[in-house]
Amino acid sequence: MSLLAASSAPTPLYAIYQAEWGFDPITTTVVFGVYAVAVLLGLLTMGKLSDHVGRRPVLLAALAAQATSMVVFATADGVSGLVMARIVQGLSTGAALGAIGAGMMDIDRPRGTITNAVVPGIGTATGALVSGLVVQFLPAPTHLVYLGLLAVFVLQAVAVALMAETVIRKPGALASLAPEIKLPRAVRRPMLVAAPVLFAVWALAGLYGSLGPSLARQLTGSGSEILGGLSLFVLAGVAAVSVLVLRKAATRTVMLTGILALIAGVALTLVSIRGSSSTGFFVGTAIAGVGFGSGFQGGIRTVMPLARPHESSGVLSLLFIVSYLGMGVPAVIAGFLVVHGGGLTATAQEYGGAVIVLAAFALLRLERGGRDGAAVLPGERVGGNA
Repeated sequence: MSLLAASSAPTPLYAIYQAEWGFDPITTTVVFGVYAVAVLLGLLTMGKLSDHVGRRPVLLAALAAQATSMVVFATADGVSGLVMARIVQGLSTGAALGAIGAGMMDIDRPRGTITNAVVPGIGTATGALVSGLVVQFLPAPTHLVYLGLLAVFVLQAVAVALMAETVIRKPGALASLAPEIKLPRAVRRPMLVAAPVLFAVWALAGLYGSLGPSLARQLTGSGSEILGGLSLFVLAGVAAVSVLVLRKAATRTVMLTGILALIAGVALTLVSIRGSSSTGFFVGTAIAGVGFGSGFQGGIRTVMPLARPHESSGVLSLLFIVSYLGMGVPAVIAGFLVVHGGGLTATAQEYGGAVIVLAAFALLRLERGGRDGAAVLPGERVGGNA
């Protein structure tokens, strides 16, 4: 959870950096997008490493790199420092995601699947809110936020060093570093159902993580620093709650709930932005949060139960690759459009419209899969049998 909290912690600080260093929204989204690209590289190259060398060594190395990135953040005196910190942070997060998720599946497969779905929401929400509170009420926020996270990572490294290993080492560690997109046969068709949903919900998270603070301030007319993280907190916090509420529902029900809530929530948000309604914006964000959490949980539950234990980290890494592609690429494009297109409001409208189209496509994939039998989702009943 701390890795995801650290990833969202800079969001409320972007306004401070912009004021001090005078960069434009493109730079903000590039700094945000660089993280997503680095996560992708980490997943592609190190996502399966823990299957060979063990979960604990990978986690220790990732935590050491995270701690290093916090030092770089705290001492940054320009955009280049932020970019460097985000690269180190992203690479280590990518390496850790597969190991953490697969480790949870090793310990308890059913609960591990749910935990993999709920942790991103809790972590992202916590990082955004706590960082916003630090910015509002405590001194030197651009240092204090990162030094606090540094202490957390050091303590976690000690805990990881003491934990038991869940994997027997096997050869092939160096070969596993070669980027490879390989899906086990059992999860290929379910992945076609899950991928559009994952891309759509994380594209929405990318909008809130990069441009959400500016939208919230514009709609409320307030300069409160807490607003810098509030919209992302609402989105991710409601997402985490929805995962817990729907954890026992059938997978298809969870997927449908996620897609429909995403469409409804984003639509209300867009209407509210056009009508300059801050209340509608946050209500729409909360509904979209249900879509975020349910869609992500549904995607994980559609695929992960079908992966064999030795495939878990690789398959989970591929799911996160789709997710972070959705989060990073559209956000960078949005930053360009804010400056060279129609501005913040128009860009948000176009971005939200694209998310709705993606969600509608995901709905079509889900319904088509149900009709032609391309994907029997885990937890569904076919012919009276689970």
